[in-house]
Amino acid sequence: MAKQSGLLRRLGNVALNEVSERFGSPSPTPSSGDTRFTPPTPAASKDEESLEGWGFADTRFVVKPDGSTVLTGTRYNISNVALPDLMPWFAGKLASPLGYDNRNEPHYPPEIPAAKKNDKLIAALREFLKEEQLTDDPKQRLRRGHGHTGGEIWAIRYGKLDRVPDLVVFPRGHDEVVRLVEVATQHGACVIPFGGGTNVTEALRIPLSEERLVIAVDMRQMNRILWVDPVNRMACIEAGATGRHLMEELAKFGFTMGHEPDSLEFSTLGGWIATNASGMKKNRYGNIEDLVLDMQVVTPQGIVERPRQAPRESVGVNPRQYMFGSEGNFGIVTTAVVKLFPLPEVQRYGSVIFPDLETGLSFLYALQQSGAVPASVRVMDNTQFHFGQALKPAKHGLAAKVKSEVEKAVVTKLKGFDPYKLAVATLVFEGSREEVAFQEKAVYRIASEHGGMKGGGANGERGYQLTFGIAYIRDLTFEHWAIAESFETSVPWSRAMDLYERVQRRVEKEHAALGLPGKVFFTGRFTQVYQTGVVIYFYLGFYARGVSDPVGAYAALEHAAREEILAAGGSLSHHHGVGKIRRDFLPEVYSEAALALNRKVKAAIDPDNVFGASNCGINGPVALTPDEEAH
Repeated sequence: MAKQSGLLRRLGNVALNEVSERFGSPSPTPSSGDTRFTPPTPAASKDEESLEGWGFADTRFVVKPDGSTVLTGTRYNISNVALPDLMPWFAGKLASPLGYDNRNEPHYPPEIPAAKKNDKLIAALREFLKEEQLTDDPKQRLRRGHGHTGGEIWAIRYGKLDRVPDLVVFPRGHDEVVRLVEVATQHGACVIPFGGGTNVTEALRIPLSEERLVIAVDMRQMNRILWVDPVNRMACIEAGATGRHLMEELAKFGFTMGHEPDSLEFSTLGGWIATNASGMKKNRYGNIEDLVLDMQVVTPQGIVERPRQAPRESVGVNPRQYMFGSEGNFGIVTTAVVKLFPLPEVQRYGSVIFPDLETGLSFLYALQQSGAVPASVRVMDNTQFHFGQALKPAKHGLAAKVKSEVEKAVVTKLKGFDPYKLAVATLVFEGSREEVAFQEKAVYRIASEHGGMKGGGANGERGYQLTFGIAYIRDLTFEHWAIAESFETSVPWSRAMDLYERVQRRVEKEHAALGLPGKVFFTGRFTQVYQTGVVIYFYLGFYARGVSDPVGAYAALEHAAREEILAAGGSLSHHHGVGKIRRDFLPEVYSEAALALNRKVKAAIDPDNVFGASNCGINGPVALTPDEEAH
């Protein structure tokens, strides 16, 4: 015992000394058994987010008169450079006239429903909230009434939403959330938690039948790291912290959570829990359920919380499990205790080019079996490869042009790859020098055995960073008469290629049956890997000019794709969740007894339906538009 205690004291002193050198001496000391410290509160972020589309307000793609595309702002490595090939490439893929002169001018803001009023409720809230913590401003209410499905963004730009929250509240601490839920219960209001608003499941859409005053609870002012334990590698963080905030702040202490979803810059810790999220580096760090040790949740029945955390327990059914994937139905997550990892000693990017997608999938399978899977490995189909190429700036100078031609010659002539069949894997290696060296050696050996050739670190980094720009590009296409969105699934290895091909054939067939113009846009990639299978992430779209109901047509296309996914052995969702957009499929993935159990849990936790988001089919069918209500 003496040897163990001495070791822990040395470990604690090393970790705490590293932090102490940068931030002063945390207290108490390791010998007391409590090795936590409270970080300083950082300055509030000055980043302004867009109300009418994805991302930051200063960042958007625009098409210039010469046909090139430019990303405004300075945030990304392709910002403020001319991209001459992007819109011509999209026009070719859609067989439609996308371009500068063919613009679908947005009409934001749309007509916004008037807010319901309840003076007694407002007076009760003002007893503990400051004036700036409440607003019924129409644009702010509208933004909290939708997520980021293509249909929702199309609606706020070219149509309208028929029901939005009546009041937005910004709590600044756990106790304020407790009182807020108490006041809402007493005054018969409906509460909808709001994190980053990045979901693509219509989870924030309010049923038309909801007649109560609806309070959207924006959690993003609750973004503090309450404590960090560098010895036991844990932190307690408020649920409104966004991914970009977490990365920046934890890095100051030499740590990371490692959770990097596509929506990292805007989604929140509480949102990750509520949707049972996954990140691009899942292979190294795990999914959100692997990273969260505990949480504090405010429900109508009281506070779900625990006094301490342990590495693992067997204590019966843990109530926190109900909160993973709860999608706002049961309560509001206010804080969570999460695992931490040291910042990697080494981070390197890589890429591999394969002759076709099926070979790339075989490489992924062999890599998973090898035990040398890097933090992120994704195999993109041919369309997605060319998508990345279309995002390259114009080549200037003889040297750049010669280099490009040489690279093409190596791939197409020396290796004999067909440029319209090849697939590309992008790689992110993280860890110690030894780990990364071992993984790189194994990855490139396995790739070579499958006929792959190295594509370089720059291509790997470009492919990884492209993820953060996709939604901006989605919004750009709307302004030129195209509508598009993403969806995903997980599937056993043996069914993966068949599923991909079946979905492609199905959407092409449905596109033709609906009489939609041009060609359907379809692309996919194999991404997070498991021992038992792989995730497939799809993008789907079409040219919509002249289509009477673009949103309805897209919904029909995606619904058909989801039917094919389930028929081919895929899951209803891997990490996006159910929300309301996939509620019709729940009887295909759960027995009636399982669905009934979830409804009974809802009734026990929230008998008055204070949390009335009505996601995951928990409250039965709900109508979001007058057309749905009529039927």
